[in-house]
Amino acid sequence: MKKNIGKLALIIIASIVAYFFFKNGLHEQLTLESIKSNQDRFIKYYENNSLKTILIYLAIYITSTALSLPGATILTLLGGAIFGLINGVIIVSFASTIGATLAFLGSRFIFKDWVQERFSDKLKTINDGVQREGAFYLFTLRLIPIFPFFLINLVMGLTPIKTLTFFFVSQVGMLLGTIVYVNAGVELSKIDSLKSIVSPSLLFTFAALGLVPFVAKAIVSYIRSKKVYKDFKKPKSFDYNMVAIGGGAAGLVTSYIGAVTGAKVALIEKNKMGGDCLNTGCVPSKALIKTAKIVHQASNAKKYGLTNTSIDFDFKNIMKRVHDVIAKIEPHDSVERYTNLGVDCIEGSAKIISPWEIEVNGKIITTKNITIATGASPFIPPIKGIDNIDILVSENLWELEKLPKKLIVLGAGPIGLEMAQSFNRLGSEVTLVEMSERILIKEDPEVSELISEKLEREGVKILTEHKAIEFKVNDKQKILITKNNDQEIELIFDKILVAVGRKPRTKGFGLEDIGVELKSNGTINTNIFLQSNFPNIYACGDVAGPYQLTHTAAHQAWYCAVNGLFGTFKKFKVDYSVIPWATYTDPEVATVGKNEITCKAENISYEVTTYEIDDLDRAIADSEDRGFVKVLTKPGTDKIIGATIVGQNASDILIEFIAAMKHGFGLNKILGTIHTYPTMGEANKYLAGEWKKARKPKKLLKWVEKFHRFNRS
Repeated sequence: MKKNIGKLALIIIASIVAYFFFKNGLHEQLTLESIKSNQDRFIKYYENNSLKTILIYLAIYITSTALSLPGATILTLLGGAIFGLINGVIIVSFASTIGATLAFLGSRFIFKDWVQERFSDKLKTINDGVQREGAFYLFTLRLIPIFPFFLINLVMGLTPIKTLTFFFVSQVGMLLGTIVYVNAGVELSKIDSLKSIVSPSLLFTFAALGLVPFVAKAIVSYIRSKKVYKDFKKPKSFDYNMVAIGGGAAGLVTSYIGAVTGAKVALIEKNKMGGDCLNTGCVPSKALIKTAKIVHQASNAKKYGLTNTSIDFDFKNIMKRVHDVIAKIEPHDSVERYTNLGVDCIEGSAKIISPWEIEVNGKIITTKNITIATGASPFIPPIKGIDNIDILVSENLWELEKLPKKLIVLGAGPIGLEMAQSFNRLGSEVTLVEMSERILIKEDPEVSELISEKLEREGVKILTEHKAIEFKVNDKQKILITKNNDQEIELIFDKILVAVGRKPRTKGFGLEDIGVELKSNGTINTNIFLQSNFPNIYACGDVAGPYQLTHTAAHQAWYCAVNGLFGTFKKFKVDYSVIPWATYTDPEVATVGKNEITCKAENISYEVTTYEIDDLDRAIADSEDRGFVKVLTKPGTDKIIGATIVGQNASDILIEFIAAMKHGFGLNKILGTIHTYPTMGEANKYLAGEWKKARKPKKLLKWVEKFHRFNRS
């Protein structure tokens, strides 16, 4: 009770002081013009009443800072104008720190208990971080203020950081800025003519003001580096400028960029060059999808005006073609090609033993930078009895020689749907099991609905809201038990494909030994430049997230290479603003940017325009007249913030919207562009036409109609 009365009293006192501050126009006195006009009077008063002036100044500065009132910068300049550089720095430094600490204590006294109690779960990570590195974090905020100083005072009061730590770290952290601003006040006080404005000392002072963020950033970077590297000895010279670990899309692009820019680069891969995409993912799955589509079209010959068509096939030959396709693409990612480009390709298992040293094949190589591009592996859910089942995942699926009679696909994401449809078309009896309420849960509901209807019409059995809870084997009969609400269902199968996601590969090559930090989802914790907690160790692709897409891995790899090799001069923030993805079912689903789900979740305003592909001439001619183009635009403009296409060749058609979003042109430009007839790509132009038609200038058109009527008379 007493504590609540104290809080109330403090709030009332602070409110009264703030009221009189603004009521009496004191904030209007804290301007550069006011300082200059009263400068001589202030200095003269200080000369006659030194101690009194200092005490009055301290009281005003401390009070304004403690109550988070505006004017700290002007007061700092005034301190330099009155007291000079040395005295001014001492007085301002203590005044600002005392005021900041009082604001910190006030925030802690009034709000901390309530905030910590109400948001304890969400604040646990922050609290742990503050306990562990609160002093350094506060120091970086003081040195390079991401937030205004008054906000730092208030927010830090809500954390467990100790008061003395806050005081001394603030004192030291604000010192550089205090010196520069007090010196600026000293120099400004000397201006008495236009000529003095361009004096060397004043120009130097203004230059110093501009350099503060860069100097501060360099200091923070140096301190952070000393801290993170303290347990390791840096080599005096290096064998390589960059070493990429992992020969998939991310590692290949990183090493390629390094080599073509003249850097000495090595690429370490322990299995096959090309990574998962070439060997077990994108390439083999698309090869199988193509064959399955031909079989499906043949079995639906009447749809194309054919009387009878039958296809005989041996599944073993289909899988042979898949491997032939892989072999044909392999040279694009081969050791020979990258060696010719100037990359040292090393086959073996890498082990990082320090931020600059990697052991491979019993030899230690040194490198200035490391890019971790080890990808991801299929996630195996901890379902009871799964260890007793010979499951299929993307890595061993391509070893099948016999078509499964009864196939269960666990997971209704892109991989699960593509394989479910393909194996169903080849003759398997396919059951798709999904724990969520619908398939393709990241897409908008109408997308899920259209693909669901298509798959079910072809014969795929879809069980949504079914959780796999146990595997059993009874008399050599394999059974999956799923649970839907309270009902348990037994599903008999020959083979089961587990496609419920992928986990990043971060184990077994030294990350845990040197202390590379991971996120809660297992990916490497990287910043906006794709650096780990070790500034010279970068990560890209599936091992870094947030997207598990081959083209995104290649996109990230550019930043790893450029920032690692040229970051001393300029670093680039990774750009995720225009990320496309596709699901290669029939019809395809392709999306870029935001969809309605993400816009609603992120509270983004948008307008929707939709064009149904059943109206498109080429789609009708190909008997592929199903699907739609859906575009979200910024309200009141033609700027595209997201697009989704469901239809034949949707992944190709989407490219126009990707280019529009990347390069800043909107639907008006697309509408004004000639599109070849008859093509599926015309759907984009017709979508733009629908957008324009919905926004036609009705009042203007009425006047135009009158004009035409007049011309006919």
